Amino acid sequence: MKVYVLWHVYEQSDDFGEHDEEKLIGIYSTEEKAKDAIQSHKDLEGFKDLPLECFEIHEYELDRSSWNDGFTTVRYGK
Repeated sequence: MKVYVLWHVYEQSDDFGEHDEEKLIGIYSTEEKAKDAIQSHKDLEGFKDLPLECFEIHEYELDRSSWNDGFTTVRYGK
């Protein structure tokens, strides 16, 4: 079974430099429901001043592992 994960991602500058700010909005059973969530969130505080392209829908298969090759941690510093 596939699910659709909706993220809101944008670049942010702060004391640690420039980096991505990522918010998980929700996990949906269909792509259409994820798109509907974009429509209901796009005018809310925290989202309305950023482009619609900041919303990202990613398709995932349930009961499958991710990160099968491991991962690397990136730390931001001054």
